[in-house]
Amino acid sequence: MTTSLFKNAASASRRLLTNKKHWLSFLLGLVLVFAYAPYGQYWLMFVALPLWFKLLDKTTAKTAAGIGFFFAFGWFASGISWVHVSIELFGGMPLVVSLLLMLLLCLYLAIYPALACYLAARLSKNRQLNLLLLPATWTLAEYLRNTLLTGFPWLSLGYSQIDSPLRFIAPIFGEVGITFFLLFISIALYYLVWPSIKIVRVRACLTLFVAGLALVLLPQVQWLTPSGKSLKTALVQGNIEQELKWQPEQEWPTLVKYLNLTKQHLNSDIIVWPESAIPALEPRVQDFLTTLDELAYQNDSAIITGVLNYNYQRKQYFNGLVTVGQTNASSTAQLSSQNTELTNRQNQVGSYSYNHDNRFYKYHLLPIGEFVPFEDWLRPLAPFFNLPMSSFSRGDYVQNNLIAKGQHVLPLICFEIAFPEQLAANFTEQTSVLLTVSNDAWFADSHGPHQHMEIARMRALEFGRPLLRSTNTGITASVDAYGQFIDRLPQFEQGVLVSHIELVTGNTPFSRWQKYPVFILSLLLFISIVVIERKAPKHTS
Repeated sequence: MTTSLFKNAASASRRLLTNKKHWLSFLLGLVLVFAYAPYGQYWLMFVALPLWFKLLDKTTAKTAAGIGFFFAFGWFASGISWVHVSIELFGGMPLVVSLLLMLLLCLYLAIYPALACYLAARLSKNRQLNLLLLPATWTLAEYLRNTLLTGFPWLSLGYSQIDSPLRFIAPIFGEVGITFFLLFISIALYYLVWPSIKIVRVRACLTLFVAGLALVLLPQVQWLTPSGKSLKTALVQGNIEQELKWQPEQEWPTLVKYLNLTKQHLNSDIIVWPESAIPALEPRVQDFLTTLDELAYQNDSAIITGVLNYNYQRKQYFNGLVTVGQTNASSTAQLSSQNTELTNRQNQVGSYSYNHDNRFYKYHLLPIGEFVPFEDWLRPLAPFFNLPMSSFSRGDYVQNNLIAKGQHVLPLICFEIAFPEQLAANFTEQTSVLLTVSNDAWFADSHGPHQHMEIARMRALEFGRPLLRSTNTGITASVDAYGQFIDRLPQFEQGVLVSHIELVTGNTPFSRWQKYPVFILSLLLFISIVVIERKAPKHTS
C-alpha cells in the first residue's frame, strides 16, 4: 500500500515537472518582476498575460490549477526574491536555508492564483476554463491572500501600473480595480490575436475601444481641489547600518546625528524621522524627547519620530510614532481654520509627556520580523526566529490621526502601507497628509524597497492625499495627491529631504467605498457569464 502511494506521488511529480505548459507558465511569471519598480516596464503585463492565457484557455480545472500555480510561483520567486536577504544577513541563516524559506513562502503564495484558475474552470458550465471568469475569481483569491494568516498583499498585479494610463482607475476602484481591469484588457488582447471566431474578435475590439476611450476621459475627471495651502516638510534619512542600529554604544551617536540633521531644518512645518529612529525604548529617552519637544515648539515646528515603547504593567512592546513640538497651526501657516478641535485633543499643546495621546502604535505586524507565530515551537529552532524586536504587540486597528502643526496626519508603519483597508478605517474628512515610515535596511540593495515605495505611491493615488515617506536608508520621498513623486533622496545616503507639499480638499470615490464596487463588479461578471453560458452553445466563446 505504502509503495503504491509513493509510486503514484512520484508519477504525479514527474507529470508536473515535465509538462511544457507548466514551465512556460513559470517563465512568463518570472518576467513579471520587470513590470514593477525599480524596472517599471508596465507594458510587459500586456504581453505576458495574453501569452499565459494562451496556455490557460479552455483547460480543465485540475490543469488550470497547475498552470496557474507554476505561473504564480515564477511571479513570486522573482518578485519577492528580496525576502531572503534579511533572513541571511540578519537572521543568522545560511544562504541555502534563506533561499529555501523564501521559496516556501512563494509556494504558499502561489496557491491563491492557482485557486483563481481552478475556480474559473470549475464554475464554468462545461468545466473548461472560461477566461472571462478569471477577473472575478482572481479578485476573490487576492482577497483571501490579503487576509488569511495576517495577509501578504505584496506584488498584486495592479501595482505595476502606477505609471501607466490604468493609474487613473485607482481613485475610483483602487489597486484592486486596476488588477481587475488589467486582466480584462489582457483577455481582450488575447481574444483579438488568437481565437479564429470572427464575432469573438469583434467583441475584443469593442472592449479595447471602450477601455481606450475610458482611459482618455478619466484623466479629465477631477476628484480633488487644490486648497491653496501648503506645508514645508523635512524628512530625515539617517542611513544607520542595520548591524549597528541596536548596538548600545551607538545609541547616543544616533540620537546626536538625527538631532544635528534636524537643527538645520527647524523652519519646516513638519519634520519626520524614520521607523524606530530612536534606538531605545521610550521610557529610557523621555528626557531626550522632552528636549526635542521644546526645541521644535520654540521653532514653531512639529517632529514625528519612530520610537519603541514598553508597557511595564502589561509587559508589552509597541512599535510606535510620537509627535512632539507644535500641534496647533501657527498664524503664519494660516491653517487653523481646519483644526478647531485641537485644544480638546491636546491639553498640553507643545509639551511632550510620556504616553500622551498624540501617538500611533503599529497594528499590522510583520510575521517573524515583529512577531513569531507558534513562537514556543519556532524560536528554539534557529536564530532567524529570534530577530531583534520580534515580540511586539499590536496597536488598535482604528486610532486617531496624529496632529502636527495643525494637520491631521494619518500614519502607517512599514508593512502596513500595503493594506488599504487599514488606511481606509483611519481616514477621516480632516485627514490632510498620509505618512509612512520604514526601515528597509533589512533588505539591503534589493528591489524590495522600490516595490515598497511603489505601494506607498498607490495609496496616495487611491485616497487623494499627499504622502510622506521617511526611511532609514531609503527610499525617502514625498508624493503628491496624484501618486507622483515631488522629491526623493538617493538610497544609502545620509540626508534631509525638504519639500513643499500642496494640500488638497475633496475625496476620491475609493476613499469612500474602498473595494466594494470591485466586489460588486466581480459578482455581476460571474452572474453574467453563468447566464450567457446557459443560453449559448458549448462551442461559443
